[in-house]
Amino acid sequence: MAITEIKPKIYAVGAKDYDRRLFDQLIPLPNGTTYNAYLIIGSEKTALIDTVDGTKVYELLHNLEQAPVKTIDYLISNHSEQDHSEGLVKMLELYPKAKVVTSSLGKEHLMVHLHIPEDRFLVREDGETLSLGDKTLEIVTIPWVHWPETIATYVKEDKIIFTCDMFGTHLAQSETFVVDKPLTYSSAKRYFAEIMMPFRKIIVKNLKKLEKYDFDMIAPSHGPVHQEPEFIINAYKEWISDDVKNEVVLPFISMHHSVQEMVEYFIEKLVEKGITVKPYNLAVTDIGELAMDLVDAATIVIGAPAVLTGAHPLAIYATYLVNALRPKAKFASIIGSYGWKAKLKEQLVGILTRIHPEFIEPVIMRGKLTDEGRKKLDELANAIYQKHKELGITK
Repeated sequence: MAITEIKPKIYAVGAKDYDRRLFDQLIPLPNGTTYNAYLIIGSEKTALIDTVDGTKVYELLHNLEQAPVKTIDYLISNHSEQDHSEGLVKMLELYPKAKVVTSSLGKEHLMVHLHIPEDRFLVREDGETLSLGDKTLEIVTIPWVHWPETIATYVKEDKIIFTCDMFGTHLAQSETFVVDKPLTYSSAKRYFAEIMMPFRKIIVKNLKKLEKYDFDMIAPSHGPVHQEPEFIINAYKEWISDDVKNEVVLPFISMHHSVQEMVEYFIEKLVEKGITVKPYNLAVTDIGELAMDLVDAATIVIGAPAVLTGAHPLAIYATYLVNALRPKAKFASIIGSYGWKAKLKEQLVGILTRIHPEFIEPVIMRGKLTDEGRKKLDELANAIYQKHKELGITK
């Protein structure tokens, strides 16, 4: 990639990974990703904010060769996770006098994960600064977005803040800045859902903290740079709020069509009541899309058949994912079918230990859908409608 000057003497020098399709061996990446690094050239010193994933170090080195600087004095680590920090090891070899600048907690993480020697660190805590001459860098702690040691770096002279994963997007594009707002919005929402949603309440505090800083550009460590900060900030405010939409997210799996029949009938009844339904067949679902729809939904309903006496493994996985992501859904329920005996309700509800929705009585039946089963699904659909109505979100 060609380096880009995003502010006077501040360059984007990171790497783009157009072909990566899986992150953490878990998260699908339909649009690839980037590992953003930023070179800041002051009148006296030079700093590099974050590095890149180990697979892309060669690209970072190529970009630094194009930069109008011969040495780097400070290697600022906003976050010690390897996709941002793995390149530090090579940087420390190439620049033997450079210091890794991070918080004391960041230092501890980097010593554990990358075995960086203690004497290579320069610790800066929240509110402390680092001078490059005509540019002043301030360390801003923003913990749990999404690791405990995460910091942001603020350059007051240039009104730019480097926020690492916060406001990030798994989106590889040739342009450095946001050029397609709808695509950026949906990609950022997906990123938020998969990575940031469990820390929604903490992000509220971190957003409040950033209000005291005067910046007109946000440079995250994944995805495009934001020249209109209010665009992504307003999106985050929407996602972290307690507001929900008149939507039911319905992840399900069916083995012998019984649950499929229940799901199809149930969707029909919900739609008749003006409720938007987001069904996800877990046999073929992109979990990133499921996660994204969990951000706003008022209700989650899991559809599961029994395997032996327990729930289908994919239903267990989806329930575990919901529990891990901690969406703000207000209500939850289960629909399911079994052959001879099952503890679907006890098992699936038992997984949901980190969220506390109001559980609406499940519909779990033996065998194929019957008239009695349809009646119970009618009652469940009506109960969900009434709950949504009480929240004032029905049409």
